[in-house]
Amino acid sequence: MNVRQLLIDERGELVELLRSLTPEEWETPSLCAGWRVRDVVSHLQTDTVSLPSYALLGLRNPSTDRLNQALVEQFNGRPTGELVDRLVEPRGWFSRYMPKTALSDSFVHQQDIRRPLGRAREVPAERLIAVLDNPDMFAGPGRYLKGLRWEATDVDWSKGSGPLVRGPGEALALAMVGRTVAFDDLEGDGVNELRSRRA
Repeated sequence: MNVRQLLIDERGELVELLRSLTPEEWETPSLCAGWRVRDVVSHLQTDTVSLPSYALLGLRNPSTDRLNQALVEQFNGRPTGELVDRLVEPRGWFSRYMPKTALSDSFVHQQDIRRPLGRAREVPAERLIAVLDNPDMFAGPGRYLKGLRWEATDVDWSKGSGPLVRGPGEALALAMVGRTVAFDDLEGDGVNELRSRRA
């Protein structure tokens, strides 16, 4: 599996989606609480800033939430076309040094945009399995994964032991990082446990 190529393909689909959005869709609330589609795309600029610049921003904003918001504010005034153009080629430090995390991060945030807009897509099995195998560590997936059995219904993938959480791979990937909207797409005794953990 070439994770770099999977990331390039995922980012390519994201860029294609963003180029098709209307001005109204750019202002639509995403699955990220308090963030519009525009804000999510500003957050995704992590891979377009230098590592020293990102580290300096982190020193000035020592919590993850503050750092994320600072990045959004840094890019929020840019034209949407410029924001999209900056994402065309995954070539920054995040993609280079943490490609598996960058892939999962790009996947989840693309779904953060697509679901509220009703823009469904079919994700290739290899890419979806790569995301399921390596959920975005910055979202704290351990608190959701621990002690549960996860099974995908549309790709050959399963993980863990305990009460069952079963459903489409896309919904599993979102549930692993706390996107509660995906819980309704899942079944099994473990779903109620997921809801209690998120609450």
